[in-house]
Amino acid sequence: MVTADATDLKALRQLGVDEFRRAVVAIGTDIQASILATSLLSELGIPDIWAKAISDQHRHILTRVGTHRVVAPEHDMGERVAHLLSGRILDYVEVDADFAVVKTTPPREVVGVPLRDSRVRSRWGVTVVAVKPQAPPMGRRAEFTHATPDTLLGYGDLILIVGPINNVERFAASE
Repeated sequence: MVTADATDLKALRQLGVDEFRRAVVAIGTDIQASILATSLLSELGIPDIWAKAISDQHRHILTRVGTHRVVAPEHDMGERVAHLLSGRILDYVEVDADFAVVKTTPPREVVGVPLRDSRVRSRWGVTVVAVKPQAPPMGRRAEFTHATPDTLLGYGDLILIVGPINNVERFAASE
């Protein structure tokens, strides 16, 4: 374990930081130190810099000074919780700026209908990728399995859907 001032270029060089392929700047409360440390890592030529941001402005500046990936844990968790509070969404993972994987239950109108005939993709623009039946076959425990065109969804089944965020939200809000 080494303690050093990440805003001091000389200290970073003495530690050999310029030999690392990846660096993480997890300074969350001191925006100035966060930006300076990120800038110095960029100056040292670190090819993959991750940094924590506490606001949109902080995120923007970190990107401009060389961050390759900005993480905003408080913001991201707030968005995730907001999604969990609405509709039937039981879990939510944003995998890109406009794409998510959601764990939910099926709306009434697709229950008992083979997925190929359910129009899930054409109506909502999402894809059901896995199903965990509420009532598994006798002697087996419930676990997620890949969905197929022949899959029949039941009331209370858990399903994983993927698609654009607006579409997965609309699907999860449908009755």
